[in-house]
Amino acid sequence: MYYFLSSLSFIDLCYSSVITPKMLVNFLVKKNMIFYSECKAQLFFFLVFMVASGDLLTVMAYDHYVAICSPLLYHLIMSFRVCSVLILVSFTLGFLSALAHTSAMMKLSFCKSQVISHYFCDVHPLLNLSWPNTHVSELLLFVIVGLNTLVPTLAFFIYYAFIFHSIFLIQSSESQSKAFGTCSSHLIAVGIFFASITFMYFKPPSSNSLEQNKVSLVFYSTVIPMLNPLIYSLRKRDVKKAFWKFLVKK
Repeated sequence: MYYFLSSLSFIDLCYSSVITPKMLVNFLVKKNMIFYSECKAQLFFFLVFMVASGDLLTVMAYDHYVAICSPLLYHLIMSFRVCSVLILVSFTLGFLSALAHTSAMMKLSFCKSQVISHYFCDVHPLLNLSWPNTHVSELLLFVIVGLNTLVPTLAFFIYYAFIFHSIFLIQSSESQSKAFGTCSSHLIAVGIFFASITFMYFKPPSSNSLEQNKVSLVFYSTVIPMLNPLIYSLRKRDVKKAFWKFLVKK
């Protein structure tokens, strides 16, 4: 579990670092500029780490499933080699998805305007600036986001259906509480991540509100990476005790 958490922390650090430093620079300078090559690189690495993050959350659901449903076989099934392969697969899927979409975006012409009405080079703002035919890129967006959202979500629901079934079969209420506590932080992280992405990308660009897009993107590009350490650290009894002591003092 901590091996996966360290990988998730690394991904959160990377994909927030793709956006946040440039955003902070734009707050300080009068003329906000980004070169075309930098814009492509920002889009590519953001997609790599965003897709890898979603896939890794699904891998963590499988890890919880094995730990609760087959505890005696856990160390045999989830060996270090298997965990490493699963993390490598998550990064590979992120790389391939980002490569496909960035390649499609590079084939578009951007002649309407030089102003990106956003704080970083995301897919929808770039599609709004491109012409004449963006149907292929829009279709590719739905396919990539669909595969990287619906498939992990379906796998997530299947794993947790087995997990909850196993938990309800446990006779001890203390063991049930411990099992639910193990899953709660992961459920919160998955819910926040996939809900914000679904709200953002499962709409045609013409129906998108610019302000809603910016709020949603700030949420999952900056807020979620900050929330994940808090969500997972509150599972620890000592951290939880210190947190409540801090609140009582305040």
